[in-house]
Amino acid sequence: MNEEARPAGTGTALLRVGLLVLLALALLWPLSARASARTVVPVGRAVGIKLFSDGVVVVGTSEIDTQTGMVNPAKDCGLKEGDVITHINSTEVDTIEEVSALLQQLEGQSMSIQAIRDDKQVQLTAQAALCASDGAYKLGAWIRDSMAGIGTVTFYCPDTGAFGALGHGISDVDTALLMPLEHGSILPASVSGVEQGKRGVPGQLKGTFDTQVTLGQLSANTDSGVFGTLAEGGGWSGQEVEIAPRNEVKAGEATILSNISGQEVEEYTIRIVKVYPESESDCRDFLIQVTDQRLLDTTGGIVQGMSGSPILQNGRLVGAVTHVMVDDPTSGYGIYAGRMLQSCDSQ
Repeated sequence: MNEEARPAGTGTALLRVGLLVLLALALLWPLSARASARTVVPVGRAVGIKLFSDGVVVVGTSEIDTQTGMVNPAKDCGLKEGDVITHINSTEVDTIEEVSALLQQLEGQSMSIQAIRDDKQVQLTAQAALCASDGAYKLGAWIRDSMAGIGTVTFYCPDTGAFGALGHGISDVDTALLMPLEHGSILPASVSGVEQGKRGVPGQLKGTFDTQVTLGQLSANTDSGVFGTLAEGGGWSGQEVEIAPRNEVKAGEATILSNISGQEVEEYTIRIVKVYPESESDCRDFLIQVTDQRLLDTTGGIVQGMSGSPILQNGRLVGAVTHVMVDDPTSGYGIYAGRMLQSCDSQ
């Protein structure tokens, strides 16, 4: 996802390596003990991801030109960027179309708006205004109800069909709000090209996905990734591997599985430069650097769309790629696989 750069603790700019937007902590308990006996199939396949929000996200407000002048009902009633509108007059709303239809039905009458703000419910009262240019009733709020793009599946569990992808959540590009999930799916994708990453300009995978075929359904969008269940008969070939205990993930040689051309997954060498203590990691559990010349020649290092690429060390899954350093595309961050498995188990 083309998401805003954000500063690391050292002042280094980071960018999440997730979905390319096509439209407009784990609990602290012994992850290593839980994950050590578990096996999953590492995937590394690029997929299309469609997410539909639970409610509509307010990404901004604007004035409306009426017969009596400019007005902004959304701002006047107290709506703020990042609010999630869930109900209008006790009617649940999840799409832009549903909101628009209700506004036309009410014809400017006073209405109650229920929204979620900072995980708390707020109640507001507003009146839509009649736009002079098109004769439609409008609230003056820019809203978003869905997102779509390309990301990478990290693993799936053959015994349950559960899967995990991305290694970080899907956030709204304008507000940085973790998108509340109503429903969503993963779709077959093919990578058609790469924009190489350069210092100061992160690269990205380019591709298409088939909206007519559903590989699986999403059930959770969390800080540690997106999770769901594969469709019946779904899955990818591959050998099951153990998830390494956290205390056995070491600085040194490792590999990633990534899909940077067509639907072909290849293994590339990287180096885990540093493993951070669990109490300090905030889901960025280790610093990584690409060392494989093939990957460096093709992508310049880590690019957007590679988020979720499995990281393997000594034949075990240790994590997934999540971030690229904007000022050094050969380097980035990874999340420990046990965090993702815990979220997957709790979906």
